[in-house]
Amino acid sequence: MKTREEKYQIIESLTEKLKNSDIIYLADTSDLNVETINDLRRLCFRRNVSLEVVKNTLLKKAIEKSEKDLSPLYGVMVGATSVMISDTGNVPAKLIKEFRKSKKSEKPLFKGAYIEEAIFVGEEQLETLANIKSREELIGDLIGLLQSPAKNVISSLQSGGNTIAGLVKTLSEKES
Repeated sequence: MKTREEKYQIIESLTEKLKNSDIIYLADTSDLNVETINDLRRLCFRRNVSLEVVKNTLLKKAIEKSEKDLSPLYGVMVGATSVMISDTGNVPAKLIKEFRKSKKSEKPLFKGAYIEEAIFVGEEQLETLANIKSREELIGDLIGLLQSPAKNVISSLQSGGNTIAGLVKTLSEKES
């Protein structure tokens, strides 16, 4: 049993994390044995995702203090809840899917997510979230699209330049 002071510290710590995060996932990791949950923690660490198992009452208090409107997630905060915080919107979703596949397990179950002011609730949203492109991926795609026409023009100029130079050389040799 945690003391009132310990609970207060947990709420304060969680509130700070929620305030500073734009990507928050809630998952159900109950029924995972210690070895499996440790594997999940290691995978989260490698992907730069923080994972914390919290009591729903403490999480609700932290949400209220965070001043973010996460109230639509209250309905999924039953049973064991793990909070996953990331810098990239699709990473926790991909991580959950990958972990399930590698462990041939249904857990962790996706409960809901808050991603840059949008709320996603329910297991059926996991696939959608996993397929959302990250900011970095979108920037990469945009740069690729912008570079493509420039590469084509440069390529045409270079090949055309060689053709013209070859033509001029051939013509000058014929005149000699």
